[in-house]
Amino acid sequence: MDPAGGCPHATNAALLTEGAVARVVLPGGIPAMAVLGHEALKEFTGHPDVAKGPEHFTALWEGRIPDGWPLKTFATVRGMTTADGADHRRLRSLVSTAFTARRVEALRPRIEELTDELLDGMAAAAAGASGGVVDLRARFALPLPMNVISELLGVDAEFRDRLHVLSTDLVRTDIGPEEAMAANREMVAMLGAVVASRRAEPGDDLTSALIAVRTEAAEAAEATEALETDPDTAGRAGTDRLSESELLGTLLLMIVAGHETTLNLITNAVRALCAHREQLDLLLAGRADWADAVEETLRWDSPVSYFPFRYPTRDLTVAGTLIPRGTPVLAGYSAAGRDPSAHGPDADRFTLTGRPSSAMTRHLSLGHGVHYCLGAPLARLETTIALRRLFTRFPHLKVAAEEAELPRQRSFVGNSVRELPVTLG
Repeated sequence: MDPAGGCPHATNAALLTEGAVARVVLPGGIPAMAVLGHEALKEFTGHPDVAKGPEHFTALWEGRIPDGWPLKTFATVRGMTTADGADHRRLRSLVSTAFTARRVEALRPRIEELTDELLDGMAAAAAGASGGVVDLRARFALPLPMNVISELLGVDAEFRDRLHVLSTDLVRTDIGPEEAMAANREMVAMLGAVVASRRAEPGDDLTSALIAVRTEAAEAAEATEALETDPDTAGRAGTDRLSESELLGTLLLMIVAGHETTLNLITNAVRALCAHREQLDLLLAGRADWADAVEETLRWDSPVSYFPFRYPTRDLTVAGTLIPRGTPVLAGYSAAGRDPSAHGPDADRFTLTGRPSSAMTRHLSLGHGVHYCLGAPLARLETTIALRRLFTRFPHLKVAAEEAELPRQRSFVGNSVRELPVTLG
């Protein structure tokens, strides 16, 4: 895998001609596998003998993964994405109430308000910029999901810009060991400051709710441990306790996943629609649905390319290829989205009308099985609102650079560009 990232689609197409599962080498010479085919990825991510816990990562518990390895946080952070079974259900249930369809829909007015504020700001910036060129990614695609997830979590505005920088460092695959460890230390410190702020001033936000769960569980556990006369009950009250590392890990995962993926999704959708004006014209004329534009972008240019990690708990054969027990496996979402065996011979074509509506949501870019993206409804809502209001207000918006000139993310995990200069028209 190229640590510098780049556009994955040409590599994916070449790999898919050889098979649905590929042997790859991670930074540091760590052997791994990537599951690229749609059906193979669906089978693998839903398989009962595939786990997410780091205790199943052979190279990790053998001591072959050093501190500062660029992908170590993905493997070891305490939270939903590295938990299995009852632990996963416990952690997921603690945050799932914030992402119910009703709670997400209740956010619509605030998302629309934030969107309009950002569009006003982008118009003002364009008016004073040379040639009217502004960076849509920095001024619109980034602050929208960052502000939404921050308000949901109760993250004060003073922390948000730095949290984005640190999030970007955490998903970089070309980062050096010292820089990676420094980013991790600072992220933990900043999240600790967020928790301290909410402990001092609790609010109607998810972080305050998680802190309350942790405090109540800890007090119950301490009370139970004091009942030494009944050993059978010892510790039972603390079984749902949220540890401090789980609290910080959950916040980290929600901040990173809650804005980085939606940031990429909005950016990729704008690029796709500007490059396919006939599809944009259908949307503006009301002959196609904005939600379908979101789904087609998820399929055609997934915001996540290769997501780490899953591990077979036994030797497992997928699509005719043996994946040995304990092997770290990447989920190749960008490859699966353009797999011709699942999406037809024109899978590499971006279109809003050439596929049945069922095919639009058949992609796996938001995951599959018990680890399906908890924030999927929110990401869809944010991106649909963002695209509709952006292009309704600026129907002649154009990308002010050739696609090949846009700097790519320095990661084979995230899939997007780092800048998107546009003119508003």
